[in-house]
Amino acid sequence: MRNTFRIIIITLAAFGLYYFFQQLFFRDIRHWMIQSGLNAGVSHLFSYLITGIPLFAAVLIIHGPRKFAGSLGLNGSAGKGFVFALLCTLPMLLGYALVFEFDRGITLNQLLMGAVVAALIEELYFRAFLFGQLFRFTRLGFIPAVLAGALLFASLHLYQSNEFSTLTGIFLTTFSGAVLFAWVMSEWQHNLWVPVFLHFFMNLFWMMFSAGDNALGGWYANIFRAITIALIIVITILYKRRNGERMEINRETLWMKKR
Repeated sequence: MRNTFRIIIITLAAFGLYYFFQQLFFRDIRHWMIQSGLNAGVSHLFSYLITGIPLFAAVLIIHGPRKFAGSLGLNGSAGKGFVFALLCTLPMLLGYALVFEFDRGITLNQLLMGAVVAALIEELYFRAFLFGQLFRFTRLGFIPAVLAGALLFASLHLYQSNEFSTLTGIFLTTFSGAVLFAWVMSEWQHNLWVPVFLHFFMNLFWMMFSAGDNALGGWYANIFRAITIALIIVITILYKRRNGERMEINRETLWMKKR
């Protein structure tokens, strides 16, 4: 119980410190890097890594350097994550290609920031760190471990609109996405590359074909996104059953784990 309390305090304190640094220094660091000659996409990534130092320090404090990568799910199979994610997101690629026009105005920096950096940083910080440390290494169950991160993750996307109905849709969409990515990471042996590549391809195809002006999107965009989500869930369950593995998220791990 003491270890659970220690990890919860360190995790929440480190994430709060990161969020403070990110809000206060991110833009200045990014501006300085761009002025120094780095392009916008690379500057975006490095700025997040610098403001995320409190999170990396917390992982070292909790687990030590030898378990650093494993405790964040970075030692999982990237190839498995890539193949699974590509297979699940094919409906979005094919569907958007049929329904929408390719966005010829999209730039490399937009793809770097909106697909590569967004997928890597958001999954590393929100899923692997904030959710992962609480769920994997404490007695907290899935719901309490995922709730705070999912609420914050969804709230950070509310800049995309000023209309209440649209904001509600954006919040529910991104909140559900945060829960889904946390669930799928847990069921794939806490392999971070699974949600990273899912997030990457979903963002990439959304941007390539201008499927929506914000995270909510329209009917056609969400039909193909819903098919992708269904595939993620169904393939994950079938994979677990085929390998004779018990579901990680079950009644015994939903709220509080037993000793």
